[in-house]
Amino acid sequence: MSKARIYQPAKTAMQSGRNKMKKWVLDFARSSRVGPEPLMGWQSSADTMRQVKLYFDSADDAVAYAEKHALDYVVNTPQKRSPKPKAYADNFAYDRSGSWTH
Repeated sequence: MSKARIYQPAKTAMQSGRNKMKKWVLDFARSSRVGPEPLMGWQSSADTMRQVKLYFDSADDAVAYAEKHALDYVVNTPQKRSPKPKAYADNFAYDRSGSWTH
């Protein structure tokens, strides 16, 4: 059986909010070689578990599922963010360290 990975997905560049980042994902690592498909030349593989993604509300639920089904798993904990507060008025401050662009 292939190894499962449990993680919280990162925010994509197209998202402004962080709503979809609350779920935990269990997916499987690639277990077979990827090669070109002979007719069209697209990537193909005999591994169908690569297409499976399971979503859970918490990491504990995902771990319980993996243990129930006897899966080898690795839990990747997310890094903590440290948001930097910014204000539009900071662009016009007199003690601004960068050069003026407007």
